[in-house]
Amino acid sequence: MKVLNLQCAHQHSFEGWFGSEDDFQSQLARGLVECPMCSDKSVQKMPSAPRLNFGGHAAPAVATAPASGAGEPVQTAVATVPVPSSAINPEAQAAFLKALRHVVANTEDVGERFADEARRMHYGDAETRNIRGQASMQETVELLEEGIDVMPLALPAALKETLQ
Repeated sequence: MKVLNLQCAHQHSFEGWFGSEDDFQSQLARGLVECPMCSDKSVQKMPSAPRLNFGGHAAPAVATAPASGAGEPVQTAVATVPVPSSAINPEAQAAFLKALRHVVANTEDVGERFADEARRMHYGDAETRNIRGQASMQETVELLEEGIDVMPLALPAALKETLQ
């Protein structure tokens, strides 16, 4: 099993688990690999370093690699690459995904009927409940002007399904 560090064109970082490098390349070519944050299919493999965890021991400061032709391992320093300040913090990304999963789990998807259903609830024609769905920018502005509290939220399609 290969665990790859991946990143979409919007710089969202995530992991992908594949049976092999060929499996990853095949799924990528068929458009089956997409960002769980934004559903972008422009995904690239990022550099990663393997780490072996031997229990409670601290991670070594250096990694070893076989020397070319010598048979003895050569010490290679592991450098920390600075992350650009524009990159998304992984903890913030995880918290955002957790919040989105909470929204999906605790709302009813009314689809394209969102604006109509929000109005019906606001004016007492339907039971008040937590809903989500699709509305155009114009419909959203009209709902807000009517005093109906709505919040545009980009919800990746992958969150509506079971993530594996």
